[in-house]
Formats: sequence, C-alpha cells, structure tokens
Amino acid sequence: MAMTQKKGIVFNIQHFTVHDGPGIRTEVFLKGCPLSCKWCSNPESIDPRRQLGIYPDKCIGKERCGFCVKACSKQGKPLVFHENGQIIGTTTECIRCMKCADACFTHAIKSWGEQKTVEEVMEEVLQDRVYYQQSGGGITLNGGEVTVQWEFALELLKASRAEGINTCVETCMHCKPEILAKFYPYTDLFLADLKNMDSAAHKHWSGVGNELILQNLIQTVNAGVPLVLRIPIIPDVNNSEENIRASAQFIVDQLGNQVKQVQLLPYKKMGTEKYASMGLPYPMGEEYKMPPREVWEENIRHLAAVMQSYGVPAVPGSNVKIPLD
Repeated sequence: MAMTQKKGIVFNIQHFTVHDGPGIRTEVFLKGCPLSCKWCSNPESIDPRRQLGIYPDKCIGKERCGFCVKACSKQGKPLVFHENGQIIGTTTECIRCMKCADACFTHAIKSWGEQKTVEEVMEEVLQDRVYYQQSGGGITLNGGEVTVQWEFALELLKASRAEGINTCVETCMHCKPEILAKFYPYTDLFLADLKNMDSAAHKHWSGVGNELILQNLIQTVNAGVPLVLRIPIIPDVNNSEENIRASAQFIVDQLGNQVKQVQLLPYKKMGTEKYASMGLPYPMGEEYKMPPREVWEENIRHLAAVMQSYGVPAVPGSNVKIPLD
C-alpha cells in the first residue's frame, strides 16, 4: 500500500491497550495540546515540539562520561551540571537537536517526541493485526490532542482504514469544527472529555473555556459518529453533584442522549516525575491529597447513579464494555 510521507511528532506508541476503544489496540500518542489541565499526567504531550527530560539520578557524571557534551551541537554550552557532575538541566541556548539524548546510554537525558512518517507508524500498528482481528480492536490516536497535528493524524486514519483496521480517536474537542469534520469519514469511534460544564471553572483548571468543546460535541453527534464521553472526576474540581447534573442535562438536551457510554474516570496522581524531569512544578501542588480510596470509589458510583437517573448510560471507570452494536 502506497503511503504518504507526511511526518508527525509521536511521543509514545503503546501496544495491547484495552481501555481506549474496543478490543486490543495499538495506541499512538501525538504531541501538542491546546489545553493545560492541571491534573495532566503527560506534561510532555502539551508542547508540539520535541523536548528533553532530565533525570539526574541516572547520570554517572560529566567527567566519567561526557558523551552528551561531545554530541551537543553547541559544544555542550546549553547543558547545566551540578557540582557533582550530574546533569540537571539545559539553558535557553538549547536548540533541541536531541543529540545529547541520543548519546546518553544511561537515559539520564530523554527525548520526549520522535519524528515519524505515516509509514513508520503503520509498520508498528500492522504488527498487531492478528490481535485486532481476534478481539475487534484496532488503532487509537491519542495525545496531547490529536487535532493539533490533524493532517498527520488524518493520514494515519486513512492508512488504517485502507488496511481494514478499526479506528478510534481520543480528543479534547478543542479545535476548529471544520478540522474535526475531516475526521468523521475515517473514525469508527470518538472518545471525548467533558471536563466541566462551568466555562469559567473549565478555563481555570484547563486553560480554555468549554464553548468550542460543547459546540464540537453537538456537531459530532449530529454527524452520526459514535461517541463515548469521559468525565475525569477530580476531587474539589468537578465532582460536585451540581456539575454532574449539568453534564447529564447537556447530554440529554443538546446531544439527544446519543452517546454510547459516559465513563466517570477517577483521578490518579501520576506523572510527577515527568514534571520534575522537565523542570516544571506539579500544577495540582505536591500538597494535593486524595480522599481515602473507598470514599472516592463510592463518590464516583454515586455520581454515575445520578447521571443514570437522567437516562444517561453512565458507568464508573472504563472497564464496562462499550455497546457499539
């Protein structure tokens, strides 16, 4: 099959995933996101460019090694070292050539993001074809936000469809409606977040208001494309019964309850080491505490029941099979 040589920045490809679409899937994560959710567990996904992650504890020291300095396009000038010789960061002189990461055999310097062609990604995806056939699985595009690299993502979906592979797109829905519409003919299922019905709260916690997101959800349902909604439930952010009732009312009134499932996903404090590797503070704050597990699980079950009282097909978590027939 002839494929376009269009390139994109991919920061991860996960095989054998089972929570982001039906069956066994290969999940392709693209860099770049217009949101900045404070609970995000993938801070390396936000910037669409390649980035460095620094892990000082893995560094054996500039004097003992120094491969990063030798490989650097700027003769090591952007690299910052602790007095003990371990790398601790970079300066603004860094041009992101990533040669230091390529040279670092201890993985103290990690490259977040790799440029790949459609053909290179599909080569990995096709390795798992037999599992898709046996389980009803396929490819899931994720991010970041898939529509940031929409041209590359669209070519991946077209290539997958040409191979008879089921396609799924996980999206925050914050993009131009005309771009989102380009995905409809090549997407079997959308997974989309509904983070908060209050636009001001949405902007506070995620960096943007929710108006465009709600507009795109309505457009997607009207286009007849299968849709699963996901609500990441964050303590003291969006877990109020008021927000959940407003979400249910929107689903019934504006979406005609035409969603396959609404998944209430429990927040998990993850990715803190990634923030540290990029020299960033954890946005939720290190002091942020979760309720006891049994209390939290009961809260999510209660919120799912509230949505169900509106006739909305809500479930706690993502383990319940999505009814696609």
